[in-house]
This record gives sequence, structure tokens and C-alpha cells, in this order.
Amino acid sequence: MYTHQKNSITAGVPVAEAKKAVIFIHGRGSSAEDILSLNNHLGIKDAAFFAPQATNNSWYPYSFMAPVKENQPALDSALGLIKELVAEIENAGILQDQIYFVGFSQGACLTLEYITRNAGKYGGAVAFTGGLIGKEINMQNYKGNFKQTPVLITTGDPDPHVPVSRVETSKGILEKMNAMVSLKIYPGKLHTISKQEILLAKEIVFDSNQLR
Repeated sequence: MYTHQKNSITAGVPVAEAKKAVIFIHGRGSSAEDILSLNNHLGIKDAAFFAPQATNNSWYPYSFMAPVKENQPALDSALGLIKELVAEIENAGILQDQIYFVGFSQGACLTLEYITRNAGKYGGAVAFTGGLIGKEINMQNYKGNFKQTPVLITTGDPDPHVPVSRVETSKGILEKMNAMVSLKIYPGKLHTISKQEILLAKEIVFDSNQLR
């Protein structure tokens, strides 16, 4: 089992000059560089970008639907890494409500798990194909108020890794915690990020906040 070393790449506006920050979280087998290139399509401007890199290119070893203990200590280490990154961004003078998250697949699961364990008013979050982590959902982990943070969750039906039922359950939990969740399920979509999902992310999370 493994833990993660602090290893992020940055792009965009230097954090000391930025008013907003976007944290990009890559999927299993992918890389920080890879997920950061997503902004070529999202076209977010005037923000500092951060993309942490997972050890062995994976945030945790098994499926996100496996019992949580099987994915330890990697999962706690990954969540801790993001928490540290958020603290760094806030210490640089960027407010929590100007911090955004974008994750794909394993990175989308980690995004949802992090923000729901640390609920508050964020700029917004996009989870391209993901859900909350664990064989069973442990509601003890989730406290706080999203204060109408916009969250977009997308997935395919069926998806080989992410059951639609878990995505819908995750949406319900975030909504109970006062997140403004948009869920889009695409029949037969491949396990990739489609042009339609990019457009939706721009419309719901980024353009609505004038982050262009």
C-alpha cells in the first residue's frame, strides 16, 4: 500500500496574483499534466491552476466501491494532500468561495469525497463520472453546508466503473447539504469526457461565475 508525496504542477496565473484557483484531479493511470490539459477545452482564464500527482498514477488501489479500509492508507493520504493544497491556496489569499475543483473518474470520486467531507461555499466543482467513495456510504464523514455551491456530476449509463445508483445517491447527499447539484446521465457514453460534458461544465460551473 502507498501514500502520496506532495507533488503538484501549476499553470495559469501565479497564485499570488490570482483571485481564483482551480484544482484539477486526474483519474487512475493518468497524470497531472494530462488532466491540466483539459483546460485547453474548458478555456478557463484569470485563475491559478493546480494539479496534484498521485503516487503510481492512482489515488487508491481498488475500486471506489470497495470497502474503505481496503483503499487505506492511500485514500486518507490523497484526501490529506488536497486539504493541504486548499490550505496553501487560501494562505496565498484566495478565498474558499473562489476555489474550484475538476476531476475525472477516480479524480471525480476523490473530488466529491473531499468537498463533501469539507463542505463549505466553494466556487464550484465538476465531477466527470464519479460518486462518493466506499462500499457503504458513511454519513458520519459528511458534515457542513455547501451554501449553494454549484456542482456538476456527469456519467454514462451504464459505466464500467461507476454505477448510476451511486451517482444518484451522491447527488442526494450533496443536495441535503445545500449544494446546487446538476446531474447529467448520458446513455451509452464511453468512459471519457465528451464535448457535451465540457460545454455543460462551462455553462453550469464556470461561465455562471464569470470565470472566463
